[in-house]
Amino acid sequence: MKPRMPRNLALTQKARELRCNLTEAEQRLWGSLRGRQMCGVKFRRQHPIDLYIVDFYSHEARLVIEIDGGQHNEEVRLLYDAERTTALEAKGIRVLRFWNHEVLAETEGVLECIREVLEA
Repeated sequence: MKPRMPRNLALTQKARELRCNLTEAEQRLWGSLRGRQMCGVKFRRQHPIDLYIVDFYSHEARLVIEIDGGQHNEEVRLLYDAERTTALEAKGIRVLRFWNHEVLAETEGVLECIREVLEA
C-alpha cells in the first residue's frame, strides 16, 4: 500500500470552508454527481490535490470537473488555470471545465458531456 502524503492543514481547512459555500452552479451540478448518481462513479466536492482545491474530483475515474465564473476569463486567471490543468494532467488526471452559465442554462448538456467522458 502506498503511504499517504502529509496533509496541508491550511488547504484542508479552506476546502472545508468552500464545501459550506458552494455557488449556485456548483450546487446544481453536485445534485447530479453526489451519491454515485453519475454512471455509478463517486465524486468529492472541493477536494484538495497537491496545492490545489478542485471543485469536483473522482479518484476512480481520475477526473476533475471545474466550474468557472467570470473572474476566470481574466488573463492572470487564464494563465493560472492553464498551469493548474497542466499540473493535474501530469498526474494522469483529466480536467473538464464549464462556465457557471453553462451549468445553469444547459445543465443536461453539461451532464451529457460528463457522462460521455466517464463512459469512454
